[in-house]
Amino acid sequence: MPDKANVKSRRAPPASAERPTRAVDRIRQTARELFYREGIRAVGVEEIVSRAGVTKPSLYRSFSSKDELAAAYLRDYDAEFWRYFDEAVAAHPGKPRAQLLQFLERLARRALVANYRGCGLTNAAVEYPEADHPARRVAEANKRELRRRLVGMATEMGAAAPAVLGDGLLLLIEGAYVSGQLFGEGGPAGALPEVADRLIEASLGRKPARR
Repeated sequence: MPDKANVKSRRAPPASAERPTRAVDRIRQTARELFYREGIRAVGVEEIVSRAGVTKPSLYRSFSSKDELAAAYLRDYDAEFWRYFDEAVAAHPGKPRAQLLQFLERLARRALVANYRGCGLTNAAVEYPEADHPARRVAEANKRELRRRLVGMATEMGAAAPAVLGDGLLLLIEGAYVSGQLFGEGGPAGALPEVADRLIEASLGRKPARR
């Protein structure tokens, strides 16, 4: 016969101990889906709690305001963005051109999917021009870090003007986010890897002709 103390210790914790974690997860997931699809400003707290199946007090126990929830959504988005970026880097050690092209190929495929809504961080920067807004700060930090990394990769590739190449690549990426929403399948975002590769080729060891 099993020891009663051991049986008791193996029991799941009371439902009340699990509920806060489950509620937070549902809130974050619901907010992510709604914010990405409809925009942050367009979604109210009432809709989030209704769809997540939680109450307003449970939301405000974890997030002091909708602005803070938006910032949390973008921090999750930022973490996912860098996970994909770092996977491409890890797949091609010491080969920044191959690293970048793998990342861009994935981005291009995603930008051609129906109902694509671009980059959540870019969208948030457009929605919130205020420099001190929590959502804006997360979005801006991501873009500044991406710019820094692209310039670093351009330097590793031996570009004659790495800052120019890095910025050119950033502009292509941001353009793919927008054009993917406008054109969808068959749109210009599908050409992103090839255009980027041609830009890289033109930038390696060459200087633009003086006019």
